[in-house]
Amino acid sequence: MFTGIVEELGEVVDWQDLLVAGEVTAARITVAGPTVSSDAGHGDSIAVNGVCLTVVDRVDGTFTADVMRETLVRSSLGALSVGSPVNLERAVRLQDRLGGHVVLGHVDGTGTVLQTRPDEHWTVVRVSLPAGLDRYVVEKGSITVDGVSLTVTAVEPGWFEISLIPTTLAVTTLGVKGPGDLVNLEVDVLAKHVEKLLLAGVVPAGTPAARGSA
Repeated sequence: MFTGIVEELGEVVDWQDLLVAGEVTAARITVAGPTVSSDAGHGDSIAVNGVCLTVVDRVDGTFTADVMRETLVRSSLGALSVGSPVNLERAVRLQDRLGGHVVLGHVDGTGTVLQTRPDEHWTVVRVSLPAGLDRYVVEKGSITVDGVSLTVTAVEPGWFEISLIPTTLAVTTLGVKGPGDLVNLEVDVLAKHVEKLLLAGVVPAGTPAARGSA
């Protein structure tokens, strides 16, 4: 589990396509990130642009992870190459402060940056919102964009907006994203669980509805 508070801006330093019968079925990537790899061990989780990856090796300030085809297809990681900057975050520890919101590192879909509007103290970014995800996104709610926990400042059918402070622009990849760039999106997992319970008609025992109260 993560909190969406990026610890380090890393860089892809190696990329190897893994082939089966001439078809790319996975990839092995190596990322430079001295901070997040400093205490990483085999099997640890590190979020790369909001995607939870498992460390399979660590050498001299870098870590290596395998990325399966499903992840390459359903996230923006498939568009990375050597030299690409990436947002990095280690898994949260139980004693850590929850600075953002509950982030699983399981990308729900991708969006495209539609517009950026710089202001004196922040930059407003508009991102496309896939139809299947729009019901989970609410104004003043949380959303994860490329692994960054952000507050939704506006939402309409097909898009949402976020406001980025100078620090976020400086220390994450969002500072170099522009119209047409792809970003990973993870909606609030709590909203998805609530939706499933309501659709199933499940009412927790002890609630007024379960007791037959009005």
